[in-house]
Amino acid sequence: METDKQVLAKSQLIEAAFDFWMGESEKHIRSPFPDYIQHQLKPEAIVNFEKWINNLKPDAKDEMNEEMFAEKFEEILFETAAKLVLTEDENITILYPFMPRTGDLVKDQNGKEGVIVDRSIKKEEDTKYLSVSLSNTPDNETWKTSFELPM
Repeated sequence: METDKQVLAKSQLIEAAFDFWMGESEKHIRSPFPDYIQHQLKPEAIVNFEKWINNLKPDAKDEMNEEMFAEKFEEILFETAAKLVLTEDENITILYPFMPRTGDLVKDQNGKEGVIVDRSIKKEEDTKYLSVSLSNTPDNETWKTSFELPM
């Protein structure tokens, strides 16, 4: 007989989230999760999700729909991953999975290409920015720019 944890691990909601963020079949996005945490991430995220579900009051559970559960699982997945990574740069990728990453080739508004060599998050008043340092390989010129981050 399967336990609740085994049923949860096989659930379509859980599998869909992992397929989207780590699946090989649909590589329309890059996984924000480094390879070295992926084997540990799934079971820990499932345990954390199960704990969250078990702490819900019965009436709150009744009000939840599948989309709400999926959103909460994804939130727990990312929170769990953030605790497993080793570097600030990896944490930035988890927080902002669609922003440019270290090693990415980018062009500025004038068409100048550079490779991102460093990233950090800066805050000015109520706005957060992704500050990036870039290097142009042919002439070793470096420069910085920043992107406003979504809330």
